[in-house]
Amino acid sequence: MKLPKYTIGIGDRFGRQGKAQLQAFLDARAAGVDVTPVWNKSNREHSLIGTRPADTRAEADAAVQALSWTGAYFVDADHINLKTVDPFIDHSDFFTLDVADYIGQPPSAASLQSFKATNEKYLGALSIPGIAEPLRITAATLEQAAGKFLFAVEEAAKIFRHISRRKPVDRLVIEVSMDEAQQAQTPAELFFILSAVSAAGIPAQTIAPKFTGRFNKGVDYVGDWKQFEKEFEQDLCVIRFAIKEFSLPENLKLSVHSGSDKFSLYPIIGRALRKHDAGLHLKTAGTTWLEELIGLAEAGGSGLAIAQEVYRSSMRRFDEVCAPYATVIDIDKDKLPAPETVSRWDGRQFSNALRHDPSCPEFNPHFRQLLHVGFRVAAEMGDRYYAALEENEATIAKNVRENLFERHVKRLFL
Repeated sequence: MKLPKYTIGIGDRFGRQGKAQLQAFLDARAAGVDVTPVWNKSNREHSLIGTRPADTRAEADAAVQALSWTGAYFVDADHINLKTVDPFIDHSDFFTLDVADYIGQPPSAASLQSFKATNEKYLGALSIPGIAEPLRITAATLEQAAGKFLFAVEEAAKIFRHISRRKPVDRLVIEVSMDEAQQAQTPAELFFILSAVSAAGIPAQTIAPKFTGRFNKGVDYVGDWKQFEKEFEQDLCVIRFAIKEFSLPENLKLSVHSGSDKFSLYPIIGRALRKHDAGLHLKTAGTTWLEELIGLAEAGGSGLAIAQEVYRSSMRRFDEVCAPYATVIDIDKDKLPAPETVSRWDGRQFSNALRHDPSCPEFNPHFRQLLHVGFRVAAEMGDRYYAALEENEATIAKNVRENLFERHVKRLFL
């Protein structure tokens, strides 16, 4: 399978917004840009909510049929490893191989020697078209790159081979995820990661590196925009060069994880994509769930009461709901409103505090981040929550579509 040029990973915690999400892609097509949907859901999210990979596939297929979508679409086994991949294989065609836990583990002596032998020809000045200064490659550069990333790439190869024994290679898309590393990869490190990916026989179509700055869930980028722009463009150049150098898939492209709501970066990314005629996979997740809460709050009555209850319980269970996402949230508890205050809010106040509109004086990014990770509270409501979604489907769908198309697709591609 060949992944199209522009793709967006659309998470949907509760699997009820497939049609609203897909409508945003139809709107994009009508506006002149072809963007492909990739429904994604991780093993952790399935476990917390009580769903299965088959449910994500069913949601995607149903939305495609209902809206007569004629383009490609995919279902992503998000952030899987050897221990978690099996339930996804029959239902997914996109696999995000998460090997961040293996970064920094030393490779075997034989692997290290083979890596060095393969890449010693790059010692000295390595010129990559589009990068102003040649990369200075020394024996220490090779040693350090192998020490950081070679074992992780080998683990990715194990996962890929495991999948390919059950699913033909021409029926799947592979992404290698390195984004949860402690530090951003240098252009040289990304180059040698791709060298190792090729040597391992992984037909990667996307690579998710770590960028400088904070990519927190559901809020804007925190960091140096100019440094990000430099890194992003350099990574595009490295990928373009590595495709030819290592005979990687010609459509290999960058993947940006926790990419939703990074509004300050979208103009930068968009300019770079056009400049280099490059593709992009942007992975989003919990913003759809937040749009459900906004829709419920706007509906008032029992819908608002459920939204207030989710916040109240999330505050009470703060450590529990935040722990799985500790590396991708920054919440100042002193800036969170008291549950008693929120219980007196009307739907407009709740929505204004939650909706990602920095121009609104009532917007609270700490409130938004806590609710972003508080979805397990809604999951525990079971049928009561699902009934509220059905009762307020029109209002919620409007918010889901507008968020995806107006705030994400348009700012990136139009």
